[in-house]
Amino acid sequence: MIKVAIVGAAGRMGRMLVSQVLRDPELALSGALEYSECSLLGQDAGTVAGEGACGVNICCDVDKVLAEADAAIDFTSPEATLQFAARAAAVGVHLVIGTTGLSVEQKKTLQDLSCAGAHIVCAPNMSIGVNLLFALCAKVAPILGEDYDIEVVEMHHNQKKDAPSGTAERLGEILAKARGLDYAADTRHGRVGQVGARSKKEIGMHALRGGDVVGDHTVIFAAQGERVELTHKASSRETFAKGAIRAVKFLAGTKPGLYDMQDVLGLK
Repeated sequence: MIKVAIVGAAGRMGRMLVSQVLRDPELALSGALEYSECSLLGQDAGTVAGEGACGVNICCDVDKVLAEADAAIDFTSPEATLQFAARAAAVGVHLVIGTTGLSVEQKKTLQDLSCAGAHIVCAPNMSIGVNLLFALCAKVAPILGEDYDIEVVEMHHNQKKDAPSGTAERLGEILAKARGLDYAADTRHGRVGQVGARSKKEIGMHALRGGDVVGDHTVIFAAQGERVELTHKASSRETFAKGAIRAVKFLAGTKPGLYDMQDVLGLK
């Protein structure tokens, strides 16, 4: 039985994660963490998640939560995630991170923690389907070659703060590597005005926001005479939560390191 704590347990994703842990016979919910001003502090995490009372109350005591956990799942904010990751690593608690918007420097910090002995899975998208899309793009891009222009289009709900999404960025990184391009230098984020003809050595990136869209991602390979599109659409956050649960179980049998969902799913 793996004892799992959920960071941000009162949020939409946190509640879904609590539900998934409570439903899994191999896991036990050991803690539910929230920020100190959260209005749901002291409430039963299972009740808040719609699963019924489980005996674990939402709290803001990081040390207490870490002392009782084997692993923790964090889908919060970059700053909060990095602070929690350092404390979790210091006491040997495995960490699954689904937080998006991490900077290059913050990702480097996670790498440093893993080199010092931490067990971490960090992925911009925990969905099994999205990670299959990552693997497919890595194979398709070099097969199609430079005759096919690449455009990435993503859409999310109107409350999402970062753009493009972490998933779209990861798709861009994978596609750039497959084409021998540099993601930072060769990505064109939208187009406006007289930008001229499209270069073969660029990847288009477009972020749409509206309504309650959980997450749509499409990679378009367009050439003269035909177009290939690879699309993933998430209709529920449950798919991300299920992937995070698989990541927790994966870490239980690994050496220290910084892993992603491609490792978890055996797609590398």
